[in-house]
Amino acid sequence: MNLSSIIGKKKEYAEYMIKEITHICKTMGKRDPGSEGEKKACEYMADVLKNDCGCDRVTVESFEEHPGSFYGWITIDIILALISIVLIHFVPLVSMLLIILALVIMVMQFGHYKKFVDFLFPKKIGHNVTAIKSCKGEVKRRIMFNGHADAAWEWPVNYMFGGVGFDIHIFLGIGSLLYYLVLSIIAVCSGSAFTGVDGTLRKCALWGLILVPFVVALFFMWNKNRVVDGANDNLSGCYMGIALLKALKDEGIELEDTEVGVIICGSEEAGLRGSLAWAEAHKGEYDDVPTFIYSYDTIHDPKYLMTNYRDLNATVPSDKDVSDLFMESAEQLGIPCIHGMVPFPGGATDNAAFNKAGFRSTGITGLNHKLERYYHTRLDSYDNMNQDGLEGCFAVTAKVLENFVNGAKQ
Repeated sequence: MNLSSIIGKKKEYAEYMIKEITHICKTMGKRDPGSEGEKKACEYMADVLKNDCGCDRVTVESFEEHPGSFYGWITIDIILALISIVLIHFVPLVSMLLIILALVIMVMQFGHYKKFVDFLFPKKIGHNVTAIKSCKGEVKRRIMFNGHADAAWEWPVNYMFGGVGFDIHIFLGIGSLLYYLVLSIIAVCSGSAFTGVDGTLRKCALWGLILVPFVVALFFMWNKNRVVDGANDNLSGCYMGIALLKALKDEGIELEDTEVGVIICGSEEAGLRGSLAWAEAHKGEYDDVPTFIYSYDTIHDPKYLMTNYRDLNATVPSDKDVSDLFMESAEQLGIPCIHGMVPFPGGATDNAAFNKAGFRSTGITGLNHKLERYYHTRLDSYDNMNQDGLEGCFAVTAKVLENFVNGAKQ
């Protein structure tokens, strides 16, 4: 199979993506996790996949979630931290235990995206879409392209100061926890009053109050009253697969033995809740033939097009063959692509949920992991998309499909 005719029309399909993304941003309301806007966007893209892209099996599935927990745990940790800073002067043991609890919550909720304190927050209903374009003959392989339909709550610090300011803000907040943890451990292990050792511990605790404003400032890390457009993060990822399927239909290309699908997940911004639900609902369903999943997130700047060989704060490995196929396809087209990963504290993409569930998947991003001001801010709008970035990623995606159909990496 040769898809050079589609690759040659990368400009046309990038323009199609921008037009569609603009339509969703302008007409379907805000798409925070579990919202009506997220549902409308999923239903709209499901209709596009069925009517414009030739998918004969399209389903919209719902799942239960508690999206407030993804940032709500930070509020819990701040309260625990402030109480522990007071109690360290009177009951160091309790202070130590509270800080350890805060760190455990952080590691579980953000480090591993576990549902550790989800039950403390209101329940909502999220939505996923699965669309499959069948092949003409016996299915011998399957490839699926993923993006997430929801958008993030704004990060005011990143909007005002950019990624460097945002990272300093986060690390000073975490650093204060670790600082007081060390002091409380010393106090407990010494077996003396906190005023012992010539009052050194008390002096250190008082000096540590310099860090308290950074802890309090974490209350304002996100603005729950402002949801960004999410044009880049991540309607760009949703439309990468949609545009490719539309191109196949426009060109009249029917595959002989390869199924092509699109997975649109909800609530990625709530801790991968949509992709985790999708992976659980479809576990074992696609084990019949080799199945590759490409998960796209924030396809923007062409110089940062990246295959993420590790995800979820660099703790979850992506499938090497799936990753290598994207890299090799980019090289064949002469399109630069970075061999990279999602580092701490970069969070995760839906790719992590698929790999943790045993699917063969990799994550493709097009953003600087040293965050820029548009990321999770009002600047992530339909009039701030990068057509060159979309064109390059679309071309590589088409080449991936071509190579996959021709038997590569299976």
